[in-house]
Amino acid sequence: MKIKSLRDLYIHVLQDLYSAEKQLARALPRMVRAATNEDLVAALEEHHGQTEEHVERLERLLEALGSPKRAEKCEGMEGLIAECERLIEQDIAKEVLDAALIGIAQKIEHYEIASYGTVRTFAEILGEDEAAKTLQATLDEEIETDERFTELAEDTVNAEAETADSE
Repeated sequence: MKIKSLRDLYIHVLQDLYSAEKQLARALPRMVRAATNEDLVAALEEHHGQTEEHVERLERLLEALGSPKRAEKCEGMEGLIAECERLIEQDIAKEVLDAALIGIAQKIEHYEIASYGTVRTFAEILGEDEAAKTLQATLDEEIETDERFTELAEDTVNAEAETADSE
């Protein structure tokens, strides 16, 4: 697809996000299995459900534009997931792995927050008001998820990881 206009770029970013969300939906169950903190497991499971809903929202947006859902693989998400896979494979204390999982989950959230903010703004400029509302709802969910991970890290997980380090 040649990108000649803001509309083309808008569709391209939606397709990229679609790829990113599909990759994340496949990766989150592995993150859930690797996590040991019950609250972290619950947060990752909840995010998996949200991610599946995000995939469906993006499908609806792309269909409304008459655009194919297929695009090149999102290399940004691919790299973040590869980083996560390498962490999981490390010989690492389970409490420290939980802290690492939160760190990579937040990197992923920040990537998604930046992407959804950008594409929402494109939708607004292009007069795609309903799409902009949908994208804002997803952006709000991504921000809430990031805040939940921050709270988990600050309230328990990082302290548990620090304690594991001193054992």
